[in-house]
Amino acid sequence: MTYCVAVKLNAGMVFLSDSRTNAGLDQISTFRKMIVYEKPGDRFMCLLSAGNLSVSQSVREILQVEQLEDVDGGEPITIWNARSMFDAARVLGAAVRHVYERDGESLQRAGVEFNVSMIFGGQIQGEGMRLFQVYSAGNFIEATSETPFFQVGESKYGKPVLDRVIAPDTPLDEAAKCVLVSMDSTLKSNLSVGLPLDLVVYEANQLQSDKITCIDNDNPYFRMLHNTWGQKLREVFDSIEDPTWDDAHTDVPLLSTGARNQPLRKISNAREKLI
Repeated sequence: MTYCVAVKLNAGMVFLSDSRTNAGLDQISTFRKMIVYEKPGDRFMCLLSAGNLSVSQSVREILQVEQLEDVDGGEPITIWNARSMFDAARVLGAAVRHVYERDGESLQRAGVEFNVSMIFGGQIQGEGMRLFQVYSAGNFIEATSETPFFQVGESKYGKPVLDRVIAPDTPLDEAAKCVLVSMDSTLKSNLSVGLPLDLVVYEANQLQSDKITCIDNDNPYFRMLHNTWGQKLREVFDSIEDPTWDDAHTDVPLLSTGARNQPLRKISNAREKLI
């Protein structure tokens, strides 16, 4: 299993991935799921991948040389000369379909699903930042101001904090903190996601990034974040009033007195009808 998340903000982009893969309870390995493509001053792109490891590795290899025909008669389009992130995402989609055409039938005969999910984002000189989620068929969707982040892999545990915190005007450092909390929540609840983590922060219009780090068990910031998040969650939980079931005074009664929705009716014998 995998967990990858990417966020597009007004101030820039944040990318985070774990590195655990497993093919059974006793076969756990570490493979990096993030790759950065950068030509300083011209383009910055980051690719995150989840799903079948053999498929995603093949896609990443083929992406280096994949070409699309230019309908205007120019040189073939690659991720290195694409004039827009949309065209670069089209090249990635073509690479996914290339791998499917080569391996899909053989995988199916072996009972293995062709499964890959990818997040691809960045900026090419002359346009703004863009973020895409790419599916196994090679098709993709683009992030918007209403949906400024994408997740692939084991996404459910880390989504609530993203939903509550992330907005287009969120500062980059705050977003980086948020995605790390999202990852920490996932690590806590799912053993198939694990350290080390790869984190990249990209500032808008820089067309390069030096904010790239690998986070392992010894990282002091991540240890602090893990301990503090757990402690603060407990403090917030303890500060919420317990439900009351008697006549004790409370401004927030749990027992409903409304007539519209009545409490569940108990069945007391076999002759009673359920409805």
